[in-house]
Amino acid sequence: MNEQNQEKGENMSNNPKISHKMTIFYSMCLFALSLLVTGATMSADYKLNPFTLTYEGAITENVQGHVNIHPVTYKLNGIDISANVYTPANYDTHKHYPAVVVAHPNGGVKEQVAGLYAQRLAEQGYITIAADAAYQGASGGLPRNVDKPANRIEDIHGMADFITQYAGVDAEHLALLGICGGGGYSLKAAQTDKRFKAVATLSMFNSGRVRRNGYMDSQIATIQDRLKQASDARAQEVAGGKIIYAADTQLTDEQIAKLPFDLYRQGFEYYGKTHAHPNSTFRYTMSSLLDLMSFDAASNMDLINQPLLMMAGDKADSLYMTLDAFKEAHNAKTKELFMIKGATHIETYWKPEYVNQAMDKLVEFYGKNL
Repeated sequence: MNEQNQEKGENMSNNPKISHKMTIFYSMCLFALSLLVTGATMSADYKLNPFTLTYEGAITENVQGHVNIHPVTYKLNGIDISANVYTPANYDTHKHYPAVVVAHPNGGVKEQVAGLYAQRLAEQGYITIAADAAYQGASGGLPRNVDKPANRIEDIHGMADFITQYAGVDAEHLALLGICGGGGYSLKAAQTDKRFKAVATLSMFNSGRVRRNGYMDSQIATIQDRLKQASDARAQEVAGGKIIYAADTQLTDEQIAKLPFDLYRQGFEYYGKTHAHPNSTFRYTMSSLLDLMSFDAASNMDLINQPLLMMAGDKADSLYMTLDAFKEAHNAKTKELFMIKGATHIETYWKPEYVNQAMDKLVEFYGKNL
């Protein structure tokens, strides 16, 4: 180092602002290097993403000629719905594009797995929309976190209403993708809404069956007790009392590790740590159970006459819900059950090797049927 450079280096090291910045820079470099060495997979920190997206590879800015994201708000039955629309590379409003409506999981928001699949589908040339359910996420509606099947099904109809009017969308080439609880509600929406020309689910979760019988039918003995709790909660709401919420318990890491099902253990990890978002929550109004417990996503499956694709991890303990609904789809134009090798339920939300399997199948399915 010559004298001039040496003096410059000493001045930099003696400047606390510059020294602090350099320390942060080197720390970031070392951290990035450690990820490369270990092969670790990172999600996006919502606090560092301008669109608060949580998934790996999320858009951080709109660049001309690339896939872009467009936050939008629209009214649905008087409620403000918050959504993200993704447009393909080189999007031209004068051209015609197929479109896909993406319904998010229970407790999830559009910035998590629904956004990941919406973005990946936009990369394949589709205009896509992922919206927060009414009463949930960034959408309006009071009380907060009402979780009634009729509302969730109407949310899907509402996304179809909005996206079919979006510039460049070919309304005759509209598809549906429902993930987890959004998968169950998508089955119900598609039974009557024939604007959807192809229907797909990923890790379908039958919300009514689980709220009624418990996960893997583990709480059948307590159905009447839980219905009484829901009835009492509604009575308290009507009387102007405090809103009672179900699934509102904060668990420690030790308690999570002792949960009996992969879905719940990995779900707490996904929603609470690796892909956390402040608008995402497990809790829902206890009174919602009055509607949830009489609902079944797998009923009236004979009304689906569109092509149907149901995908699930072959290691998922939620697989039984996909299998039971699939076998009832007697009138689907075509139907296919696609098993994602090695995946559990939550792993289909984010692990690249499983997301890639699902995406390859979706591209094939939508390409054939749209």
